[in-house]
Amino acid sequence: MSASFSFSRRDLLRTAAPVATAAMFAPSAFAWQSKSKILNTLKIGMVKIDGASLEERFRVVKEVGFDGIEMNSPGMDVAETKAAIKATGLVVDGTVCAGHWGIRHTSPDAATRAKALENLKIALRDTKAVGGDTVLLVVGKGEDGPEQEIWERSVENISKAVPLAEELNMKIAIENVWNQFLYDHEGDSNQSADKFVKYVDEFNSPAVGMQFDIGNHWKYGNTGDWIRTLGKRIVKLDSKGFSRANNRFTKIGEGDIDWKDVRAALTEIGFEGWCAAEVGGGGKERLAEVLANMKRTLG
Repeated sequence: MSASFSFSRRDLLRTAAPVATAAMFAPSAFAWQSKSKILNTLKIGMVKIDGASLEERFRVVKEVGFDGIEMNSPGMDVAETKAAIKATGLVVDGTVCAGHWGIRHTSPDAATRAKALENLKIALRDTKAVGGDTVLLVVGKGEDGPEQEIWERSVENISKAVPLAEELNMKIAIENVWNQFLYDHEGDSNQSADKFVKYVDEFNSPAVGMQFDIGNHWKYGNTGDWIRTLGKRIVKLDSKGFSRANNRFTKIGEGDIDWKDVRAALTEIGFEGWCAAEVGGGGKERLAEVLANMKRTLG
């Protein structure tokens, strides 16, 4: 399945002339092979079953009804993960780049940036090896310097991994997070996604896009409008709830996010692909609740 997709994607990139930056970004792999527009995945850290092996955790996720799971890399045991995939049939759709909050591409320290680059390259190779197509990346933190300085520093560093991502037919999926970068952390709820657009476009590569977190910036702007602005740059989604009224994150579907507008915006940009839960996890019962919330909010 993944080999067939890789071929068609390469062929598309060779023959399609991108007349606009947004045209470089296409939906995730398994969207092309499923009748469902949204495929549901979750972070491996959400699967909390005492004493369970990786295979046993995969089996529970599969039984609950998730379509896939996201692993962490560096740190993922590739052989063990492949064995769990083979035994359960659960897809690993992508990974989260481990350590990206502490070892940052925005760091003023050259050695730290070199380690961040090494981690990203390891994650790209590991993810490809287990059949995934994205590495979620937090690019850094605003505390590392003035915005323009850390913007240029991080783009320069991450760009060194882009040729590898292109070679592997992988995507570096930048997540919008509360990292005091590309938005005003002390600002109001009328902010736009314009800086994220400019940042992603600066890489000028189909290998760099967004893993847009639906809940993360509801406090700072209209989620539906951010989706419309980011458009085809969104290659995957993360899902959580948020309450502006109570100024806190919530379960998916709780709080006051305008999910109807979110669904409308995703339809408008033609999004099809993976959506990952990023909320508190637990055992089988809790994971089933998470999946039900995901299906209720996105349909």
